[in-house]
Amino acid sequence: MTQTTRTSDQDIQANVSEELLYTPSIDRHIEVAVNGGAVTLSGEVGSLPERIAAKQAAMRVSGVKAVADDLQVLTPETSSTTDTDLAQAASQLLALAVDVPSNTVKADVHDHVITLSGTVTWGYQRDAAARAVFYLEGVTAVNNTISLSQGMAVEVQKTAVEQAMQRNALLDAHTIRIDINGHELTLSGSVRSFAGRRQAEQAAWAAAGVTSVRNRLLVTP
Repeated sequence: MTQTTRTSDQDIQANVSEELLYTPSIDRHIEVAVNGGAVTLSGEVGSLPERIAAKQAAMRVSGVKAVADDLQVLTPETSSTTDTDLAQAASQLLALAVDVPSNTVKADVHDHVITLSGTVTWGYQRDAAARAVFYLEGVTAVNNTISLSQGMAVEVQKTAVEQAMQRNALLDAHTIRIDINGHELTLSGSVRSFAGRRQAEQAAWAAAGVTSVRNRLLVTP
């Protein structure tokens, strides 16, 4: 009889803390709390990329079922960057990004928080727009409100999504259910890791015709 060894919250907390220390792009101490495999990160970090790196580090740890990001990004005391400066820089970066369609995304800035709006065709283009402005000095958060618009004639092919799941080495396609309602795709079932959950969602977003993905997959190590 095979027994499944479950990682305790205490072990997960220790492993996440070690992973944060191991990640070279994280310079500050981050508080880690774990409840039922759900990790909460809190404290202050020096930049938005550092905040993202911390969340990704926690997601990599075995046994983690969810990650709540309560981190605060500090504005550098030496920075003289204004909202106007950030808005101008963000607009320039969006114009230069090869994976963001020209004249489709607008960047508004308030209190060092960038809000992206507009309409693109693919999920990867929306992600690329956010990624283009993440690394601006002085940015404390990015609100991505970009919407997706696919032609009504483009139908989501469930078979294509299922085959993408089957090809993925991190996924067991038999434990994932795919439901399609128009241009909305819903994932349910279970995966063995947070990385697998993200992979499944990325595979769903890559399908032609998809404008919304609901990821209801449970992480069951």
